[in-house]
Amino acid sequence: MKPRQLPGDVRGFVNRTEELERLNAILTGDTGEPLVVSICVIAGTAGAGKTSLALRWAHQVHEYFPDGQLYVNLRGYDPGTPVTAQETLHRFLAALNVPATAIPADAESAGALYRSLLAGRRILIVLDNAATVGQVRPLLPGTAGCLVIVTSRSRLSGLAVRDGAHRLTLGTLPEPEAVALLRTVTAEYRPEDDTDKLIDLARLCARLPLALRIAAERAASRPHMSLDDLIRDLRDESSLWDALTVGDDEEAEAVRTVFAWSYRSLPAEAARFFRLLGLHPGAEFSTSAASALAGLTTSRTQQLLDVLVGAHLLMQTAPDRFEFHDLLRAYAVDQAQREEPTESRDAALLRVLTWYVHSANAARTRFKATEPPLPLDPPPAGVEPLTFADYDAALRWYEQERGSLLAAARTAEKAGLDRLAWQLPALLRPLHARLNTFDEWFTMGEIGLRAARRQGDRTGQAELLTSLGKAYTQSHRLTEAAEHHEDALTLRRELGDRLGEGLALNAIGLIRLRARQLDAAETKFAESLALFQEIGSAQWRRWEPTLLANLATVSYEAGRLDEALDRIRQALAGHRERGDQGSEGNALHILSAIQRERGESQGALHSARNAVDIARRHRNRAWEGYWLLDLGKAQQAIGEADEALVSYQRSAVLHRQLGDRMREARAWHHTGEAYGQLRRFDDAAAFHRRAAATQRELNDPWQLAMALDGLATALHEAGADESARLHWSDALNLLAGFGDARAAGMRTRLTTALR
Repeated sequence: MKPRQLPGDVRGFVNRTEELERLNAILTGDTGEPLVVSICVIAGTAGAGKTSLALRWAHQVHEYFPDGQLYVNLRGYDPGTPVTAQETLHRFLAALNVPATAIPADAESAGALYRSLLAGRRILIVLDNAATVGQVRPLLPGTAGCLVIVTSRSRLSGLAVRDGAHRLTLGTLPEPEAVALLRTVTAEYRPEDDTDKLIDLARLCARLPLALRIAAERAASRPHMSLDDLIRDLRDESSLWDALTVGDDEEAEAVRTVFAWSYRSLPAEAARFFRLLGLHPGAEFSTSAASALAGLTTSRTQQLLDVLVGAHLLMQTAPDRFEFHDLLRAYAVDQAQREEPTESRDAALLRVLTWYVHSANAARTRFKATEPPLPLDPPPAGVEPLTFADYDAALRWYEQERGSLLAAARTAEKAGLDRLAWQLPALLRPLHARLNTFDEWFTMGEIGLRAARRQGDRTGQAELLTSLGKAYTQSHRLTEAAEHHEDALTLRRELGDRLGEGLALNAIGLIRLRARQLDAAETKFAESLALFQEIGSAQWRRWEPTLLANLATVSYEAGRLDEALDRIRQALAGHRERGDQGSEGNALHILSAIQRERGESQGALHSARNAVDIARRHRNRAWEGYWLLDLGKAQQAIGEADEALVSYQRSAVLHRQLGDRMREARAWHHTGEAYGQLRRFDDAAAFHRRAAATQRELNDPWQLAMALDGLATALHEAGADESARLHWSDALNLLAGFGDARAAGMRTRLTTALR
């Protein structure tokens, strides 16, 4: 899917004809060659219309860039935290269809992948509101074909000197164009105003587009008020006007004066609403968040948002999404500091942060209803958190609010609201885990852990250690994962939290299972199972089937098939009794593997198909992708290698979308086996080689040994015996660290093959 990230074109854009022509000139030179330059910096003072010009031109020339457009507001001059190049790389790589877990954690590797994906493409990249060269340079393509448009208040001279950037400096509007802008905005609302009076108004606005639009909106909203009176009000706003010096100071004062002029004309309730919105943690917000922040009803909030948008003091960027121009947000923050009592500001911040925490709790319930509840303080009076009809609604909210949720956690920590600062990331764990949003997951997890430690809240610490342990597990960093879960286990035991202790033991067991430390995994699962049995009937019934399924997996991997079959049948019965279809599907995929190895091919096919059907009914791509691997193997077992290829291809695609490189590589490995069954050994070797490269990179010795064995087998069948021997030898060395019966059987088989 091609990225189409440009915001909407600017309504009522006028003039800047010369600047648009100069931008057009960078697309082709005099001889018609494409892209004379690949970087253009639009520099100019605040409020000069840099973003408006960039977006107008980007929409005009988008057809020159058939591979799409990337856009980011770097918020270099925003009162909040600027967007870093690393954060932008992750956003752009996701927009270029790179799954979350396939995005490198370090900036250098992420930048290299980004440049590789842009090579050979024609993409327009708009980097809005950059403050420094450091925000921009890592986002530059490495080859010709793409065009980067940067807007900044700074000249960013380093881009011109080192990177050959073309610079377009945007000044104030010429007088005729400033007057034309005023006429365009007011034309349908007022009788035609005298040109000389419009010139006076334009001069008072320093001929800056942002100030001109605000002044024009106010004039349009008062059609019966003479322009003389409006100008007099504006002049009176600053008694120092005549004493101002020329240059940037004059322009800054003009903008400040227009803001104040427009702000003071607001009704008292709207003015207070405006300044409170400046306290919102994130750069953009919804009506519900604004309602919580201001302590108003939703209907009244909607009315006041309309007032601010109509006065050009706020922008509506999408249905129910609003944000400030960075200058206006800074002004709103300043007015809140000046005019709003400290206790009022603190109360507003508490309301909106509590709204985010309780809304996150509602989303968490839709994502994973079986999560143990986290006790929350009730929201302040008048705050109505969101509820969600289903999983999809919760997912949409999370994706829309990701930036604000991270900002909320940071704001809570800065404000000393440590309980909220750890609760928010703890509640978001199932959402982070389902979508593999590792940037937010790790950052918020560390914020929460610091907050819980400052507060001395050991429950909070255990929750965040568990969350970070899960993040490390899913990002295949098993050493760090084990350390965090072990620390969580210690805290759970100190707290006497038997449920948490049992879950921590299970989590450690799963890490050992991933590392194929089968004895250690079985010990942890058995300890967890015994603990739940001690706890009592409710938790025993809830967790016994899950632990039995995990123990069945250990038995299967160790080659103890009869024991594995007994355990998985008990687990399956328990899950069906509870009506837990997701866990039933997981048990069925394990059962399919056991049946296949016992020679019960039709039974294995039936179990795997039922598991995949459950995944598809629940629209769970993670389940479907994983369980398709067993469906493919069952299809191979009955001789349907062509059907198996379809299953493996679908599995690989789903795991690519989910960012699970390890399981994607397993799908490639099994694809190689299916091609081998079809005696297409060159194709088989290619897929085994691809799987081996990924498993080597991920440092998974067991799966790497499987892939190398498959590669060697394909090469041997194709007659390349020397190459086959090398790969069998490597696989044999990798298996030396595993002591289970299955590993011993493989070593025997590979030793025989080498002889």
